[in-house]
Amino acid sequence: MKTALYLIPILAVMVFFLIRAEFRQNQRQIYSLKPLTTLLVIAIAGLSFSVTPMNPTYTWGILIGLTLSLGGDIALMFPTNQKAFRLGLGLFLLAHVAYAVTFTLLAGLQFHWLAAAALVAIGYGLYARLRNGLGAMQGPVIGYLIIISVMVYQALATFEGGVFSVYQAWLVFCGAGSFYLSDVILAVARFWKPFQYHRISLAFYYTGQLLIALAASYFNP
Repeated sequence: MKTALYLIPILAVMVFFLIRAEFRQNQRQIYSLKPLTTLLVIAIAGLSFSVTPMNPTYTWGILIGLTLSLGGDIALMFPTNQKAFRLGLGLFLLAHVAYAVTFTLLAGLQFHWLAAAALVAIGYGLYARLRNGLGAMQGPVIGYLIIISVMVYQALATFEGGVFSVYQAWLVFCGAGSFYLSDVILAVARFWKPFQYHRISLAFYYTGQLLIALAASYFNP
């Protein structure tokens, strides 16, 4: 059994308490639990260094993305601070770039018109819904939508190229999809229609990060 798997129950407990702290608006717990939970995902990715074989390109690429995500998590703990929000958005955008580049370096550039059309349609539909509430954030949000869509598209490319096993490709693709869904929930709550249960996005966010990190431990001999 892969060593990284032993950390998943701990991660699940931490995410549960983090979501509970968010609902209770317990800022002290949020300030400690959120960075620690992301650090645990970083540890899960880092454990791939103890696995034989491992792919350094994938592991280092994902670690860069997770480290940027950690910075984004910390910045977004202050949602009412516009500068902090922009910083968090920028750091997560760079995290998606790191993931997309990593997937591309290993799986190459693939073209699937149906997947591309679906992502464009989803992205445009989301933008059309959010547009009236974006204000000065219109440009950054459009850029973010493009980058995260490219990241998901390149995650799909891991099914081809022969570097990733089918199991790994599913981990990467489902992880990217969960990450995308978490961002959609947050965007809807912030720019269109605030709702109490948007905090559940954290479950999708950490599921996505976990699956992408876990894939590092499953390269075939």
